[in-house]
Amino acid sequence: MTNEELAHRGLVLLGCGKMGSAMLEGWLARGLPASSVWVLDPNPSEWVKNQHTHLNAPLPPNPAVVLIAVKPQMMGEALPSLQALGNSDTLFVSIAAGTTLQTLETTLGDRSPIIRSMPNTPAAIGKGITAIIGNAHATPAHLDSTEDLLSGIGQVVRLETEAQIDAVTGVSGSGPAYVFHMIECLAQAGQAQGLSAELAMQLAKATVSGAGALAMSASEDPAQLRVNVTSPNGTTQAGLEVLMNEDNGLGPLIDKTVAAASDRSRELARG
Repeated sequence: MTNEELAHRGLVLLGCGKMGSAMLEGWLARGLPASSVWVLDPNPSEWVKNQHTHLNAPLPPNPAVVLIAVKPQMMGEALPSLQALGNSDTLFVSIAAGTTLQTLETTLGDRSPIIRSMPNTPAAIGKGITAIIGNAHATPAHLDSTEDLLSGIGQVVRLETEAQIDAVTGVSGSGPAYVFHMIECLAQAGQAQGLSAELAMQLAKATVSGAGALAMSASEDPAQLRVNVTSPNGTTQAGLEVLMNEDNGLGPLIDKTVAAASDRSRELARG
C-alpha cells in the first residue's frame, strides 16, 4: 500500500488515547495529511482536537486502513461502528490486548483482512516494539503495510502463530512496567545505603536507561556485557551472587512474572 493510496482512501483511527496519539503523531510527521485521517474518540485530548483531522465525523466508504486502538473493555461497544466497512479490501489493524483474530472476524466479517498487534508504551517516544500476526485474509502486502505504519513508533517483529502473542504480552507488552519497578527498587536500595531519595532515583534511572542503550548498540550480547562489568571478587560479583541465585534470584522471579502475565493474556482472550 503506497502513501498515496493511504492519503487518497483515508485512515481511520478508532480510539486516540496515548498509544493512538503517538501513532497519529508519527504518521503526520511522515507526511500523511491530517485531512486523510478520521479519528473516532468520545474524549479526544486537546492535542488531537488541534490536528485538523476528521474528528468523530462520518467515515469514508472504503478507507485503506482502520486502526483499532480502544481499550479491550470498550471493544464490544466500539467495534460495531466499523461493521459496515468489513468484508472488503479495507485492512483492519488491532492493537487491543486480549482481543483475538476470531473475535474481530465475528464482528468485522471473516473475509476482512485483519492484523492483530501488540505494541508497548515506549512507542509514545518512538522507542517501542510491536509484534504482528495476520488472519487468513491478510496478505504479505498487508503485513508489509502494517509494518510500515507501525515502524513510526519503533521496531516491528512478525509472529509465526497467534498463540505467541500471549508470550509477547508477558515479555514486551507488560515488560516496561517490570523495568519501571526495577528502577523503583534500585532507588529504594540506594536510599537504604545512605543516598538521598533524589540522588538514588537519578542514579537508578540513568543506570537502567544507559544499560539498555548499551545493550541495544553493543555488538556483544547481554551475557557478555555482564561479564565485562564483573571483576573477579569485586563489588559487581558480590551483587550478582545474590541476583543470580538459582533458587530465589532474578531468573526464577522473572520466569514467574512473565508466566503470570502471559497466562492472564490467555484468560482475557478466552473471555
